[in-house]
Order: sequence, then structure tokens, then C-alpha cells
Amino acid sequence: MATEEAAGHGAEASGAGMPQLDFSTFPNQIFWLLVTLGVIYFVLTRIALPRIGSVLAERKGTITNDLAAAEELKQKAVDAEKAYQDALTKARAEAGKIVAEAKADIQKDLDIATAKADAQIAARAAESEKTISEIRAGAADAVADVAKETTAALVAALGGSVDAKALAAAVAVRLKG
Repeated sequence: MATEEAAGHGAEASGAGMPQLDFSTFPNQIFWLLVTLGVIYFVLTRIALPRIGSVLAERKGTITNDLAAAEELKQKAVDAEKAYQDALTKARAEAGKIVAEAKADIQKDLDIATAKADAQIAARAAESEKTISEIRAGAADAVADVAKETTAALVAALGGSVDAKALAAAVAVRLKG
């Protein structure tokens, strides 16, 4: 009997086919399909999509704020670079001014030192000229004295006598040229 029941169930199952394709259950399947789609629609529209929308709005706001902050920081960087360039230009101008002042001071000190050195050189040159003049005068006197003595010695060696005034006049004429 068990085999007959099993054979009966097998015939019954093979004759009906798949339950989803049984036309007698279509209204029930369509009802549950609509209920399920309604629940899914309700869950998506009331819970999931608002959360996704808020996350997207938050991300958009964060991105917008980040872009605004980046633009602000970029502007600050540009302003800082401009201020740096201005300060650098001002520092270079100030350095040039300091260098020019230092050069002027050094030139002034150099001019004073040069004038002092020129005065010392002029004084030494005048002193040297005076000494040279004295040496020349002394040398001329010495040459005249030597010439007088030599002439007197030569005249005496030759056996003559010489008058001192005549000897001095003859040496003076000869030394003049």
C-alpha cells in the first residue's frame, strides 16, 4: 500500500508540474508579489533612500566646504607669497641703501686719509727738496772749495803764487759755465 500511495503522489506531482506555473495559484502569487513590492517600496522610500540622500547631501556639503576652504587657503597662500615678495623687495632696497651709505662713508674716510697722506707726502717732498737744495748748495760749495784748493795746489806745484781773490773769481767763472 505504501508503494501505491507513493506511486499516486508521484503521478499527482508529475501531473501538476511546478507550483509557480499552476494557473490556479496565480491570483495568490500576484497578491503576495504586490504586497512584497509595496513593502520594499515603503522601506526604500521611507528609510533607505532618505538615508542615502542625507549621506549624499552631507558629502556634497563637505566637498563644497572643502573646496571653499581650499580656495580660501589658496588665496591666503597667494597673499602670503605677495607679502613675502614685497618684504624681499623692501629688504633688497634697504640692503642697497645700506651698501650705498657704507660705500659713501668708506669713500669719505678714504678721501680724508688720501688728503692726509697727500699732505704728509707734500710735506716730506718739500722737506726732501729743501734737503736736496741744501745738499746741492753744499755740494756746489764743496766743489768750489775743492776746485780752489786743487787750483792753488797746482799753481803752487808749478812754482807760482796765487792771489786768493783772483783764484776765487777764476773758479766761480769756470763753475758757471
